Amino acid sequence: MYMEKLNEEVRQYFKILSEEFPEWLLEYIETPEMQRIHGTSMSCGTDYTKVFNIKYWYSNLDHSVGVALIIWHFTKDKKQTLAGLFHDIATPTFKHCIDFMNGDSEHQESTEERTEQIIRDSKEIMTLLNRDAIKVEEISDYHIYPIADNDTPKLSADRFEYTFSSGLVFHRVWELDTIKEIYNNVSILKNEEGIQELGFNDWKVCEKYIHIISKLWPEWVSDKDRTVMQFLADIVKSMNVRGYLTINDLYNLSEQEVINKILTCEDEYIRENFIKFQNATDTYGSNIPVEDKYCISVKGKKRYIIPLTKYNNSICRIDKISQNAQNDIEEYFNIKHFKYTGFNFEFKPYENRI
Repeated sequence: MYMEKLNEEVRQYFKILSEEFPEWLLEYIETPEMQRIHGTSMSCGTDYTKVFNIKYWYSNLDHSVGVALIIWHFTKDKKQTLAGLFHDIATPTFKHCIDFMNGDSEHQESTEERTEQIIRDSKEIMTLLNRDAIKVEEISDYHIYPIADNDTPKLSADRFEYTFSSGLVFHRVWELDTIKEIYNNVSILKNEEGIQELGFNDWKVCEKYIHIISKLWPEWVSDKDRTVMQFLADIVKSMNVRGYLTINDLYNLSEQEVINKILTCEDEYIRENFIKFQNATDTYGSNIPVEDKYCISVKGKKRYIIPLTKYNNSICRIDKISQNAQNDIEEYFNIKHFKYTGFNFEFKPYENRI
């Protein structure tokens, strides 16, 4: 069912990530817990306002499958592949907006602790794991597999996938043929610590990759992106403190189901301001607080990659050998943001229960 409903471009994209789609993975994809995150977008809420023009729906499940396919392509290891598939199984509605709600806008890790429990509580997943003789602790934490995940600025399957899909669906910095050229140049290398890491065979292809994705990095911390994410965080918080939405709802409902709750909420203030958010076409920036408008001051998570590459019979980071790559990276870190951003309508989230 999942494969049949895939967008054609996504289907082609998955084919690039893994020529062979492992059929054993499909039963895990079809479990209720994985299907739930098909109702959560990778855009972190930017689908729901006219400030952004999203090309098409790309779900958190799509991302998770993409990560699993990358891991499978390079390792052919079931446990690592499942760890990649399950890494976002605990993702709440509106994804990292809930980290903003929790005051964790810079690290965006506050919602990760439910992963193992969700897996253990799933009858369907546990049945499949028992059948395949796989222990929960072998697949519930993808951080233990460096190909699946590692620390910034290293290249991992997770970081690779959301870079590819974001540049395809949300900001369109490349087409499928460019993704294929870049992806086919990657292999497993050993980094400075002697640990396996995805890296490039040709430093020129790596340089091209950096040049393209450096156009994405500013988008992920842009004034309008942070404004949208914090507004959704404040709406969800307001719904919660007034008793219209529980924290568990964020882990059980799709985004559309939560939006329906907002739009049918008896609280006119919440309802009408969410409609203003849906119809907004821009945000403002200011270096001083703005009165009588929605006004925030939050930082985003700095996402970037400095990959390994082969070079003259050695392996090194691309910024050590390419001035162009170094310039692209420095330009990103030198970007200035407004201290305050917001929407041109007034909204202040509720802080206390009635």
